[in-house]
Formats: sequence, structure tokens, C-alpha cells
Amino acid sequence: MKALVLSGGAGTRLRPITHTSAKQLVPVANKPVLFYGLESIAAAGITEVGIIVGDTAREIREAVGDGSRFGLDVTYIPQEAPLGLAHAVLIAREFLGEDDFVMYLGDNFIVGGITDLVEEFRASRPDAQILLTKVPDPRAFGVAELDVDGRVARLEEKPADPRSDLALVGVYLFTPAIHAAVRAVKPSGRGELEITHALQWLIDARATVKSTVISGYWKDTGNVADMLEVNRSVLELIDPLDEGSVDARTEIIGRVRIGRGAAVRGSRIVGPAVIGAGTVVENSYIGPSTSIADNCRVTDSEIEYSIVLSGSSLHGVGRVEASLIGRDVEITPAPHIPAAHRLVLGDHSKVQISA
Repeated sequence: MKALVLSGGAGTRLRPITHTSAKQLVPVANKPVLFYGLESIAAAGITEVGIIVGDTAREIREAVGDGSRFGLDVTYIPQEAPLGLAHAVLIAREFLGEDDFVMYLGDNFIVGGITDLVEEFRASRPDAQILLTKVPDPRAFGVAELDVDGRVARLEEKPADPRSDLALVGVYLFTPAIHAAVRAVKPSGRGELEITHALQWLIDARATVKSTVISGYWKDTGNVADMLEVNRSVLELIDPLDEGSVDARTEIIGRVRIGRGAAVRGSRIVGPAVIGAGTVVENSYIGPSTSIADNCRVTDSEIEYSIVLSGSSLHGVGRVEASLIGRDVEITPAPHIPAAHRLVLGDHSKVQISA
């Protein structure tokens, strides 16, 4: 069995971060989202992985390399433009051959991995298997409608009027039957070859499309709010570790990981939180659900429920919350501007000015 990992999207919902960085490499608990997926694939016993890459191919290649650090053998498959999930399967035909495969969206996050799912697929081997989860607003997802027996009856891509609240999770399992389906479908109104259309083609052809409704944690990390929530959930699972230097004036509360060479002085850190290698925290407060990457500097500042990427600094900042801060960012207080009022008043005026 092989894996096909999609890492070619533009990440428009994470701009401006993704103007200069691949969305799959934005870190969660100081580790790129993509790495969690690759680790899950390796844990499921899959070693041959094809990674679909686009405009950010160079960054993805530099981060992942040949895959050996994950126990994987990686092949890179260029995609000229993000033309849909079914298009990714189409252009990966030579790599996939006649093998079964799991398709994993590189910006998705599933707590607990995919090992059980892969084993279930191998045991029953339907033509296709999809994961579903209930969402409050399914209009932003592919949506599945099940029949009275729980079988997949209909699939729609981002419907304006969803027939159910069951959204497709970004992990799919296929036999080679999917190749005929992706060749048969036409581009949607968005100009993309939709995997939901290919799955519907299989359903209409009486193929076996199995679904599994998951109740565990899943997130599409395509926007800032979801990225921060995934970061929070992962930090809840970390074990405390101190590989840096923490002085006697510092108070550490809860699960906190401090990286090698980091220095924390005169500060208060309330976990769960991670402080990257080489980072300096001085006279500051780091609150829960905060990840600060390597070689950052936080002085005389407060930050909570946020992600700070490498090389950034906060100095003299009263409070930062629910923020995603890119690489090599400098945050400082605005210069003080004296308050003043400019008035032109007629005779006998009465004016009240707040102090």
C-alpha cells in the first residue's frame, strides 16, 4: 500500500503567512502540520509516499527531504496548478501503479493517526473508504448523504444547501478502481476535478464506497482559528521537559517544554506551552496554549493562546492573544503621541472635553 500526500495548495485562508511559507509547514506545537501526517503514515506501516507539490515545492522538499527521517521513501510529483484532489490522483497514476493507497491532505490533522483506519481498509478492501465527521457548517466541505442502512448514497462538494452535516475528512483510501473514476469526471464550476465527483461516479457504477464516521479530533488547519485550536489540542498532550536555563525568579506552572539552549529569566509560564531552542524569555508572561518557536525573543511582554514562528521578537508589548505571528517579526509598542485637541470655537461656546 502507498500514500499520496497533497501539499500543493496555495493556503489563501492563512495569508499573509502563506505569502512566504507553505501552509503545510506552519508549525503546531513547534512541528510543521505536514510532519504529523507523515508520521501517521509511517506508523500505519506505509513506506512509499508520493507528495504532490506546487508553487512551494522547494520549501516542501527542503523540509521533508527524501523522507528517511520519517522512515519513508518519498517521491515528489509536481502539479502545475491546484486543479482538484481528483487531478492529484490523475497525475500520480505512474507512481501509484496498481497499488491500493491512502490519500492524505497535508494540512489536515487527525489526533490518534490512521493506523486503525488502514488496518480496517486492508481487512475489508472496499473500492473506496472515506472518513466523515459532523460539522456545524458543512457548506465549506464535501458533504455525504447516507441511506437508511448507513451506506454512502450521495456526495456533494461545498453545497449551498447541504443534505447532511457529515463532512469529508481529508483522508481517503482507494483501490485502483479510483483511476477510472478520476479519468471519467469533468471539471466542476470551480474549474477543478473534484474527488467527490469521482466518488459519486463509483457509487453510480455500483462500486463499494464505505464510510466511517469519526468522533475523534480532526481539523482542517486552513485558517488561523483552526490552526490555533489544533495547537491547543496538541499542547494538551505534551510532556514537560526542560533542556534550557530557567532562573530562580521564574515560575513554571503546568506542562511546559523548554528547548535546548533556551533561557527563561524573571518570567511566568503557564502551560501547556512550548518554548523553542535558543529562545529567550525575560520579564514576561507566557500563557496557556502558546507555542514559541526557535530563536525568538520575548521581553517585558505578555502572550497567550498564540503561535510565534522562528526568529521573531516581542518587546514591551502589553498583551497579545489568539495570534499567529510569522518568521522574523518584530513587535514593539507604538511611539507615544501626546493627546491634544484642536478647536475653533465661536463666541459664547460651551465645550466638555474628557480628561
